[in-house]
Parts: sequence; C-alpha cells; structure tokens
Amino acid sequence: MADDELHLIGPDEIAYRLELTPAQLKITWTALKSFLDDFGHDERDVHALVREVLAKLPDEHAIRSIDIGRSR
Repeated sequence: MADDELHLIGPDEIAYRLELTPAQLKITWTALKSFLDDFGHDERDVHALVREVLAKLPDEHAIRSIDIGRSR
C-alpha cells in the first residue's frame, strides 16, 4: 500500500459528520469532558484536540439543560 493511500483525509479536512439526539449529545459531551479531566497532564496534544471537539459542541449551560429522561 502506498504511503499516500494511508492519508486519504487531510489534517484540516472534515473526516466525519455525526447527527446526535439531545441525549446522545449530552452523553458525548459528558464523556469528552470526563476524558479531558481524567487524562494525564503531560498529554497536551490530546488535551488540545479534546478542547477543539468540545468547542464545536454547544456550551456547558446548554448541555446541562438537556434532560436525558425527557428526550427519550
């Protein structure tokens, strides 16, 4: 396999689009936040990527207002 075949998506290209229900969004946000809080302090590159993903999601106030029980 050629090396260029391994890199089909550029570093700044959209790799995937995901549609989430409000409950799924809350779970995803919470999981990313927990991962960020529990991950090692020496992993700055991972922290930066997780923060980039979280920045694409609604803010904390909006996420916390989602009632998982009501959205099912």
